[in-house]
Amino acid sequence: MMFRNALLATSAALTLAAAPAYAQQTTASQATPAAGAPAAGAPAAAASAQGGVAVGATVKDTNGGEVGRITAVEGANAVLDTGTNKVSIPLTSFATGPSGPILGMTKVQVDQAASGAQQQAQANAETSARQAVTQGATVRDAQGGEVGTIKSVDAEFALIDTTKNEVRLPLSAFAAGPNGPVIGMTRAQLDAAAEAATPAGGAAAGAAGEQPNGR
Repeated sequence: MMFRNALLATSAALTLAAAPAYAQQTTASQATPAAGAPAAGAPAAAASAQGGVAVGATVKDTNGGEVGRITAVEGANAVLDTGTNKVSIPLTSFATGPSGPILGMTKVQVDQAASGAQQQAQANAETSARQAVTQGATVRDAQGGEVGTIKSVDAEFALIDTTKNEVRLPLSAFAAGPNGPVIGMTRAQLDAAAEAATPAGGAAAGAAGEQPNGR
């Protein structure tokens, strides 16, 4: 028999956000040309900027302060690990100094930019997820398997009908996938969690966080 459960799931949704690139261009006049680099002009600046960027290199700001370490070079970008964040930065944003690559931002500035961009990306992902959670939409798991159908939606929760159970999840548990809303649980996992949350005797649970019978 179908029963209704109130289940608070963790936000196991797939947050699909790539690390954006942050960097302030360092001019050719600020950079010390790498050995063998062309004497002057834009080609010289590009060669100098990219010459000192390699995996394991320590990046410093224009005042000599340590910004972080290069952990990967991927095409036209380098991944900079500040110890707090990992950000992808265009190779053209680096200049070559006497002891390695130089970036025109301090560690604090890079971390502040990364934090702000991450918050914006999270906000955008949450907005997209909420727009995907609509009555009648098919909910899928991370592998694309069907979990159930959204029966109803309110300001905070969505009720999913798995055909075996009706489970109420917070909107924060959903992400926007290519074919509609996605959650981080399969149908079997959601049904198992719902049944584990059902009080003994099959009595229906109240709203999330409430005890049966209003206690």
